[in-house]
This record gives sequence, C-alpha cells and structure tokens, in this order.
Amino acid sequence: MSKYSIRQFVQETQQEDSARNFFELETDRMLEVNLNGRVWAKAGSMISYDGNIKFEREGMLEHGLGKFVKKAFSGEGAQLMKANGQGRLYIADMGKKITVLDLEGESIFINGNDLLAFQDGLEWDIKLMRRVAGMMAGGLFNVRLEGQGLVAFTSHYEPLTLHVTPNKPVFTDPNATVAWSGNLEPEFVTDVQLKSFFGRGSGESVQMKFSGNGFVVVQPYEEVYQAQQS
Repeated sequence: MSKYSIRQFVQETQQEDSARNFFELETDRMLEVNLNGRVWAKAGSMISYDGNIKFEREGMLEHGLGKFVKKAFSGEGAQLMKANGQGRLYIADMGKKITVLDLEGESIFINGNDLLAFQDGLEWDIKLMRRVAGMMAGGLFNVRLEGQGLVAFTSHYEPLTLHVTPNKPVFTDPNATVAWSGNLEPEFVTDVQLKSFFGRGSGESVQMKFSGNGFVVVQPYEEVYQAQQS
C-alpha cells in the first residue's frame, strides 16, 4: 500500500476509539471531550461532534450580575457556550496548540482569549486588568479557575513556563502571557526607555511583573485582540 494512499491517510488521521478520559488531546491542536453531562467551552470552538449534544450560549445573567458587568466592561468578554448531553465533542481555536491541566484543588489564571474549555463544577471568575486596559489595544482580562477538574487552554506554538521566586521576579509582554499560578497578582510597569524608543503605542513599553512564588506561562507570539464592537 502506498504511503500516500487514501487508506493510509485515513489510518493515520482517524479518531481513536479506545476508552477515553473526559478531556483527551486527539491531536496537539484538537481537543476531544467525552461528554456525559455538561462542559463549558469557548464560543465558536466546536469542530465536530457525534451523539446527542445540544449547544447553548451562556445567558447574560447566568453566572450572576457581577460577572456580566465585568464582561461588559472588558469589551472582549470571553464568550462561553454550554455543551450538554452524551457523545464526543471536538473543539479547537484557530489551530493553536492545546494544553490540558487537571486541577486538584489548585488555582490558575488564564488569559481570557486563551481559555478553551473547562469541566463543569470548577469555580471561576473574571479579573479585569484595569490599569493596563487603557494602554493597550482591546485591553486585557483573565479568568481565575479553582477547584477539582480539567481545564484546557491554547497557545501559539509551544508554551514556556518560567518560575517566579521572591528573589527573582519575572517580567513578560502582556500580549505573550498565557497563564500564571493562582497565587500571583501581577503588577504593570512601564519602561520609559522602551516607550521612547518604540513609540507611545508600543506594547513592549508595558510589562507584567510577577513577584513571589509561582510560575508564569508565555508563548513565542504577541497576540493582540481588538475589543468587540457593541
């Protein structure tokens, strides 16, 4: 059989039918959700599904007035959808690499635009970066997740995790920052020299400073989102 035959192609790219966990990486860039109940996923991320699954966008006040106000203020609002039922669901986001984490009582912050899916039952809240929102196109917001369950996030290419210690703070470009440990609260600093060199609109002049004990995840790509028009 030719290595370029249709049969060979199907064999190499077909879905796995063996027993699977709730979240499984079908490929590095496509997540399989073995659904028997409900999952929260980024709106528009559905690629394919089989079985009896219904999709519904989150209600305006479904998570309480506080979260709704924050999402309205952010302008970008990480829109979520609910998938309910039984079957296999495949989701992805612009061909970005997917990372799955199993939270065991821990917490993590994830950039709102990089959050792909999370297991129903995890506690979550939107955190707005007000101090930097006016400095960068579209502003910034993130989601804090905590509890027991699976969460999936995306990155352009391979993510890099940097350790933060009390005697070694880490500085990152906000547009390249994907996630960080839930105990860290970044502050924003402006590099006057870089600002003068690159111009007032440059993202490099605004940096995130992480101090304490924890980690921060970055990607080798500066991702800029414009605020959605109302």
